Amino acid sequence: MHDNQPRTTSPDILPEVITRYLKAHRAHDTATAITAFTSEATVIDDGNTYAGTEAIKKWLGRSATEFTYTIHLTNAMQTDATRYIATHHLEGNFPGGTIDLRYQFTLRDSLIERLVIEP
Repeated sequence: MHDNQPRTTSPDILPEVITRYLKAHRAHDTATAITAFTSEATVIDDGNTYAGTEAIKKWLGRSATEFTYTIHLTNAMQTDATRYIATHHLEGNFPGGTIDLRYQFTLRDSLIERLVIEP
């Protein structure tokens, strides 16, 4: 295997910062979730870009209250030294009712610098 080949990983070996974010996000704990991001972080979700801590805080707060849903981690993969993909299955009262989303993380200095969420 070459070092640049994606590797499927067990969810329990995702970096601490990603698991901290995911657990806090599931618990609607915005204060803890925001500590996982760099001050210049960017989140792209549902076609919208949120840049910087304040915009991400507002996004976290809104996403926690907009819909009711369950979320289960179904796969985790490290794609290179700083990039990880965590695939989640969501079921809830949002349009369509179920979806699988890929949370694509880019880390810098042990924090999340970029998060892209898409099907």
